Amino acid sequence: MTGGFATLMLANQGAEVIKIERPTVGDDSRHSGPPFVDVTDYEEEGRAASEHGESPYFWTVNYDKQSVELDLKSEEGYEICRELIDEADVVVENFRPGTAERLGLGYEELAEDHPGLVYCSISAFGDSGPWSTRPGYDLLIQGMSGMMSVTGPEDGEPVKVGLPQTDLITAMWSAFGIVNALYRRERTGEGERVELGMLDAALPWLTKQAAKAFVGEEPGRMGTKDPVLAPYQSYPTADGYLNVACGNQKLWEQLCAEIGREELATDPRFESNADRVENMDALEDELAETFAERTTDEWVERLAEDADLPVGPVYGVGEALDNEQVEARGAVDTLTHPAAGEIPILEHPLNFSESESGFDEAPPMLGEDTEAVVEALGYSEQEIEELREKGVLSG
Repeated sequence: MTGGFATLMLANQGAEVIKIERPTVGDDSRHSGPPFVDVTDYEEEGRAASEHGESPYFWTVNYDKQSVELDLKSEEGYEICRELIDEADVVVENFRPGTAERLGLGYEELAEDHPGLVYCSISAFGDSGPWSTRPGYDLLIQGMSGMMSVTGPEDGEPVKVGLPQTDLITAMWSAFGIVNALYRRERTGEGERVELGMLDAALPWLTKQAAKAFVGEEPGRMGTKDPVLAPYQSYPTADGYLNVACGNQKLWEQLCAEIGREELATDPRFESNADRVENMDALEDELAETFAERTTDEWVERLAEDADLPVGPVYGVGEALDNEQVEARGAVDTLTHPAAGEIPILEHPLNFSESESGFDEAPPMLGEDTEAVVEALGYSEQEIEELREKGVLSG
C-alpha cells in the first residue's frame, strides 16, 4: 500500500510509473482478499485472468501504471531492471532494510552508474534504530504511534482507524520527499536518497495529542470529541448522526441561537471554549437532547444551508462516494479496464489553473506491459521469448 500509493500520487500528476511484479504472482494486493471482480472471460494472447479475478483494492492504488513481470533474483532479470533504472528519474522500494542491497539494487550501487537518481526507501521503522529490522504493517504502526490510544470510545478498548492510515500517511510523505528531491536535482544536478519509516511518518500527525503529552498530560480516547475544541463532535439525530464543529466563539453563539438554545451561550459552564472543554460531558448532554429532536437532513438544511454553520452528516462509504458534491467535483470518475469493462476510479484532489492532472489509464493486468517495456529497451522478440521460457519474464 505505501509504495503503491506514493507512486499513485506521482502517476496522477503525469509520471510514467513502471511497477515491477513477481512473475505469475504479482503484487500481494492483487489477490490478498475479497471482494474480487469476475473476469474469467478475459484472455489476451492466451493469458487468462487470475483464479480469483481482479481486485478492486489493487485498482485503487494502481491506476495509470505499467506492470512488468520480472524475476529480480535471476541474472537476466536483474540486468533488465538495471537497464530500466538507467532510464528512470526515480526508484521507489518498499522492502525491509537491507533487502534492496541484497538484490544489488541499493542506492549506493545504483548511484555509482546513475548519480542523478532520486531513490526512495520506505520501511516500517526506517533503516536505523533498534527496531529497524522488524517487519511492520499499518496495524502495528497505528498501535506504536499512539493513534490507537486516542481512537475509540472514552471507556472502550484501543481502536484501529478504519483506514490503513499510517500506510497512506507514509505514502504522502514519500511522494512529497520525491518531488522535493527532483526539485533539488533541477537546481544542483545531484541525485538524492529519500529514506523514511512509517513510525516516523505517523508521529507528526499527532499534533494536538502530542501538544498535551509535551506538557505532561496523557491524551486518551474521546470518541468523536476533540481535545481542545467544543462542541466539536458527533451527535445522534432522530435518524442518524450529525457532526457539529464550532471552531470559534462566534460559531458557538450562532449555533445556540439557531437551535433555540440561547441560554447555553450565557451558561457559566459554556461561556468560553475553555469552559466548554472543561465541561464537555455536560455540554454533550445538553446538545444531544436537542439534536435528537430532528432528522439529520433537517438539521443540515437548517444549520448548514440556511445558517451557514459548520455541520454535516455522517455518511457511509457508499454515500461518501456518491453525492452531488463529489459528482460536481469529478472526485470519482470511470476508466475502461481491459478485463472488467468500465470501473470507478478515485481521482486525486489537486487542481491546477495552468496544468492538467488526473488518471488516463486503468490499473494494469499482471504483466500487461512486460513485452512493450522490455522491447523498448532494445530486446528482440526472440530474446523476449527466450527470457519467458527461462521464467525471467512472464506476461
